[in-house]
Amino acid sequence: MAKISFLLLIIIPFLLGMSSAELTSNFYSSTCPNVLSVIKTAVNSAISKESRMGASLLRLHFHDCFVNGCDASVLLDDTSSFTGEKTANPNSGSLRGFDVIDTIKTQVESTCAGVVSCADILAVAARDSVVKLGGPSWNVLLGRRDSTTASLSAANNDIPAPTLNLSSLISSFSNKGFNSREMVALSGSHTIGQARCTTFRDRLYNETNINSSFGTTIKANCPQNGGDNNLSPLDTSPTSFDNVYYKNLQSQKGILHSDQQLFNGGSTDSIVNTYSSNSATFFTDFAMAMVKMGNLSPLTGTNGQIRKNCRKIN
Repeated sequence: MAKISFLLLIIIPFLLGMSSAELTSNFYSSTCPNVLSVIKTAVNSAISKESRMGASLLRLHFHDCFVNGCDASVLLDDTSSFTGEKTANPNSGSLRGFDVIDTIKTQVESTCAGVVSCADILAVAARDSVVKLGGPSWNVLLGRRDSTTASLSAANNDIPAPTLNLSSLISSFSNKGFNSREMVALSGSHTIGQARCTTFRDRLYNETNINSSFGTTIKANCPQNGGDNNLSPLDTSPTSFDNVYYKNLQSQKGILHSDQQLFNGGSTDSIVNTYSSNSATFFTDFAMAMVKMGNLSPLTGTNGQIRKNCRKIN
């Protein structure tokens, strides 16, 4: 009897764990063992051609996860039965990298058809992009499945806008389970990439908490009228994943209103100071927050599907 009781102590928790269908780091170890190297090679190739693509792939993952979880809904084109998320205000005209994901999916399908989800490809591509640009790595947990629908309204409502004040930013991230420190760490993704003039014009011409010489320089590329899609770097080293973003905030060189809100005499100033003075701490916190974000409401088990084409349901 003692042996049976001991076995039950081992087996029951194991079975319970199996039923919860949690993400694991070795999900494709037997079904598609080369998937990580295929994704990494494709991501590195895309970023070598255009360094901005790293920021675009990271943003795709973020905009996916904040809308009903990490389920690749952001990749779906509109259909007769639903309007997808690509035309939502935070995405329209700015979300990019879809072609890179298509390329990766095609390569993965030729290696192991019908096995790897688009949602997992997004998660791995985001990590590989950060690493390629000099940032931290983390263990991407896998096993997500793909949604069979998308939500324009959720994309419009759940993705934090660049116009938000600090209290609204804190609420927006809190709604997804992140505390203020995690929010500031994730905002550090703006250490890479570019922003469109239309997203920061109001700050440029109407706000005073902006470095004057910096503001003058940016205005040359972002007039009060026209040039909506003209690009300016989100920080002063936009192709390097580093802590310069936070140093810029300390100098009132945050280009987005929402960025500068993190260092504007409020409750998150001290976190910005920490990350500005210690890139290792930022890297550690960012990596942990990315793992947490990748865990937002994934579809697992028999929920959802493994899309053959990331743009449409099977």
